[in-house]
Amino acid sequence: MAIEVNDWAVHPHHGVGRVVKLETRQFGPGPKRLYYQIAIDSGTVWVPVDGPPGGLRELTARDDLARYRDLLRSRPTPLVRDHRQRLIALAERLKDSSFQARCEVVRDLTAHSWLRPLNESIGTLLRSARQGLCAEWAAVEGLSLVEATLEIESLLLEGRTAYEE
Repeated sequence: MAIEVNDWAVHPHHGVGRVVKLETRQFGPGPKRLYYQIAIDSGTVWVPVDGPPGGLRELTARDDLARYRDLLRSRPTPLVRDHRQRLIALAERLKDSSFQARCEVVRDLTAHSWLRPLNESIGTLLRSARQGLCAEWAAVEGLSLVEATLEIESLLLEGRTAYEE
């Protein structure tokens, strides 16, 4: 992995943070391991350097944002009608914590919410995906969280206007 000290990185559960240092530590029983110390809004996260796939990842490249802008404006994918199956399918899409998956889920659930109210579990999933998307977008673009959120909302509204006709 090419993540180094002072790089921004994305943790699948804790979101965007900055790598503060690399340190050999021992948490609980077992051998000492090399960890990234990640500073996030709510504190510190320790992530093993040799952790499992789908763990810490590099921030999305700024050059890729044009593609993601198009994706957020694109036609939403219809969701499964059964709310339980819908929740399972969306959670599965978000499992790898990729930027693309977050964009797709935010686009699709936002469009779904324009047609009918979201239940509590789906609403929570949308808020979490949107929060992660906005935080990473802000870090990539060097924007405030508010500015990134406004840009993403604008892109979603452009898509709504284009596909409601």
